[in-house]
Amino acid sequence: MEDRRNILFDEKPFAYKLLKDKKAQISYKQKVVTIITGKEYNKLVRVIAMDNPYELQLFLAKITGNFKHGNEKDNQE
Repeated sequence: MEDRRNILFDEKPFAYKLLKDKKAQISYKQKVVTIITGKEYNKLVRVIAMDNPYELQLFLAKITGNFKHGNEKDNQE
């Protein structure tokens, strides 16, 4: 199983917003991380049609790539 800590299943940190011209905006914890088009957009539409929340979260996590490495600071002062 890809999500050993059940973050995708419990927290559902990823969200999407379908835009005009076959584009989609992908967010992680309400922050936009990428905009997808073309083949990736078409795959997203198919995953949405499956109506499986876990598969959708997993797809969004994979499509955003490895943007979070664990060494980011929270900017807390």
